Amino acid sequence: MRFLLLVFIVMPIIEMWLLITVGREIGVWSTIGLVLLTAAVGFSLLRHQGFATLFRARQKMDAGELPAMEMIEAIILAVCGALLVTPGFMTDVIGFVGLIPSLRRGIVLNMVSRMNVVNYSEQTVRQCHTSPESSRSSSTETLEGEYWREDEDDAGKK
Repeated sequence: MRFLLLVFIVMPIIEMWLLITVGREIGVWSTIGLVLLTAAVGFSLLRHQGFATLFRARQKMDAGELPAMEMIEAIILAVCGALLVTPGFMTDVIGFVGLIPSLRRGIVLNMVSRMNVVNYSEQTVRQCHTSPESSRSSSTETLEGEYWREDEDDAGKK
């Protein structure tokens, strides 16, 4: 919590200092143009890489796999996009670092190595179809049956 407070206090101060320093060196209009240029280039790169990540996630879902890496990449891309739209040079540098695919993959792999990814649908199926007796053997027992859902309206009529 203290880290976030520090970031929200220190980051704007550094950004203002950088903008003023660059503005003195190259001029006000050039600084504004440079900020707008980095935002436009960053937005274009973000859009391209976002669609590529979405396409890879869709391919994994179609194959029945969990797109954990792509979901984390999408979060990183969203944060980088917000940093690129924010006026300033330091946020642009951090945003562009997240748009470099090899660096982003390294960040994602580092994050995934620290996480536990659980596919709840498979876990639920495994729990439903595994009994203590069948867990001792290599086969599982499947129960067949019918069920129906009674809505509140139907339950009140009976």
